[in-house]
Amino acid sequence: MKTLTLSALLCAMMALTRAAALPDAEDGPGTEGTVVQALPDAEAGNWTNSLTLTGESRVVINSTSCPEGWTAFNSRCFLYVPRSLSWAVAEKNCMSMGGHLASVHNIEEYHQIQTMILSATHYQREAWIGGSDAQQNQCWFWSDGTLYDFTNWCPGEPSNGRGHQNCLQMNYSDQKCWDDTWCDVHLPYVCARNV
Repeated sequence: MKTLTLSALLCAMMALTRAAALPDAEDGPGTEGTVVQALPDAEAGNWTNSLTLTGESRVVINSTSCPEGWTAFNSRCFLYVPRSLSWAVAEKNCMSMGGHLASVHNIEEYHQIQTMILSATHYQREAWIGGSDAQQNQCWFWSDGTLYDFTNWCPGEPSNGRGHQNCLQMNYSDQKCWDDTWCDVHLPYVCARNV
């Protein structure tokens, strides 16, 4: 019985110590009597508070880490896959891992992806990312549905050379910029998913 009491007391002390280490919840209208409950993220050791306005508590685990082998950047996880596939099969494979072919929204993301490829291959190799205009020529979009708000086309691109160049490859030419090419070309690819 003493062992059981000691174990309960030890667990209560640990819970109180962890709770004391958490930042206080902000008081606001309707938060009186609201319970804050926190648990550590088993993967990353992060804490997340969850408040409800009904006075109930709930636990939300906030994982700020990426799966093993993925690289975290700008609240997303990126993965370079060296296996060469067509654009559509590469997109399908990214989807099977919970993501899409990578969308790129600024030059910093593009450089991060280039660095990831360079680290894996020791070369700035061409790779698929998620841009396509297969539905309508010259109407580019990202396969993940995000806003197509950044481009890094090589001079004269997208050219749709000899017709039907509807998929976006990166690290093209000595300038390591973007090119439209045939979607059935087999290239390695970069997947992205939200954290």
